[in-house]
Amino acid sequence: MLKRLAPLVPLALSMVLAACAGHVPAPESAVFSSPTLAEFDEPAKEAALGDFTEEKSYKLPQLADSILSHGLSLVGTRYRFGGGSVKSGFDCSGFIGYLFKEEAGMQLPRSTREMINIDAPLVERAELEPGDLLFFSTNGRGRVSHAGIYLGDDQFIHSSSSRSGGVRVDSLEDRYWNRTFIEAKRALAMAPSEELPRHP
Repeated sequence: MLKRLAPLVPLALSMVLAACAGHVPAPESAVFSSPTLAEFDEPAKEAALGDFTEEKSYKLPQLADSILSHGLSLVGTRYRFGGGSVKSGFDCSGFIGYLFKEEAGMQLPRSTREMINIDAPLVERAELEPGDLLFFSTNGRGRVSHAGIYLGDDQFIHSSSSRSGGVRVDSLEDRYWNRTFIEAKRALAMAPSEELPRHP
């Protein structure tokens, strides 16, 4: 994993107590398109990240690399509604918020309903890059209720549900996720510049 950047200035985004809108049903296939990352040791997880990044037409920014490496190290962490730490477990927005704060110094909104409204560039599905936020409507009402982080090669990492094992990797090509996908945003475009003054 690339060396973590020094702490950055947090963005002035509001925090709310709401979390993901309920548990996410396991997709019909309920299988990874690659070997189960939860069973990998640390070198294998790093190799898995390499599979997403090597010999691609884009180059992973350092922040995205740090976020995804850290995220992959947490595969298998339990799901907990309202959770936002390794100790407690994560819901979907808690998992994303934890990684972006730890690795990019960014304070994202706590709920998926507010996270989808951040002032970040919308990204077409064909233009997705690692680190982009993915939003889904899993409750059948057309409203955002789940989120994940794009890894590359149509894979994403997220804290899914208690039933499906918490933090895991799934494919956007899976019928369930393909059907419930709403939009993607490039939250890392909002990351503070390295040149900004540091604050303790």
